Amino acid sequence: MTNANYQTAGDVFDGWRDDVLTGSPPVLYPIGAGDLARIEIGPGLVTLFGGAPGAGKSAFVMQAVTDALRLTPTLRVLVCSIEMPPRVLLDRQLARLSGIDLTSIRYRRFDASHADRLDQAMHTLEAISERLAFVRPPFDLENVAASADALHADLIVLDYIQRIPPPGTHGDRRGAVDASMNYLRQFADAGVATVVVAAVARAKDRNGRSSYDGEGLNLASFRESSELEFGADDAFILAPDDKHDDQVVLKHLKARHTEAKDLVLRFDRPHQSFAPVTAGEAWTPEKGRLQSALASLWHRTDAADDDEGDDDEDE
Repeated sequence: MTNANYQTAGDVFDGWRDDVLTGSPPVLYPIGAGDLARIEIGPGLVTLFGGAPGAGKSAFVMQAVTDALRLTPTLRVLVCSIEMPPRVLLDRQLARLSGIDLTSIRYRRFDASHADRLDQAMHTLEAISERLAFVRPPFDLENVAASADALHADLIVLDYIQRIPPPGTHGDRRGAVDASMNYLRQFADAGVATVVVAAVARAKDRNGRSSYDGEGLNLASFRESSELEFGADDAFILAPDDKHDDQVVLKHLKARHTEAKDLVLRFDRPHQSFAPVTAGEAWTPEKGRLQSALASLWHRTDAADDDEGDDDEDE
């Protein structure tokens, strides 16, 4: 016979009341300004991001991680990336912070006009380099946990969860993801912030065809969706904006602690940079190009402002 195990509201009332009246708000790691400030990443939270192949979900998460490190000087982050080695991830952040297109960076095609921007961006990345670590193989949760403990990581990034196996043997992928999310909830309960990147499945479009149509993507689009949905505090999917090629919608599909609200972002793909689109902002092709340039300039200026005592501006 199972013994009853419960507590009344009266048992917790005094402590809860004291916390409400005199306690501190939850710790959150900011990742940017404007609408980006509404995305909650912090100790005890599991934040889930998904998207179709090529949607930019890894780029968005690495932008969030890099800016979180810049905005919280004590933050330590561990990234487990299955698809991209550290050098490729750093190339993308170098493109974003310098405003130099990713193709030029990939093929190391630089000229004198790039020098100052490269220097500023390198300085910014070097300043966070000792607090940012990448998991080496094996890419499994046991190694992630051991590496996080060794680094004293405050934030763990798993990209992507369906390919990072948990300890033990599991009957199928659904069972493995279920076990993984149980482990991640334990990470969260231990006070670690967890960001999870997940693959999504195709949805049926208006014509009944299987596609990654933005309107059809929802919580059920996550592969092994029920396990992922249950374990996450917030769930987002990056969906294409059918009207604007350079925009994406970050669909806020689940919010355990806040109000779910979608974000419209401009994705400057050549520089792997995301920036919020102002509500009611009119769009034209010419304006889109100018705003992409302004977004890149903002990131370069912001990087310069973060330098210790360095007031020089980028070109």
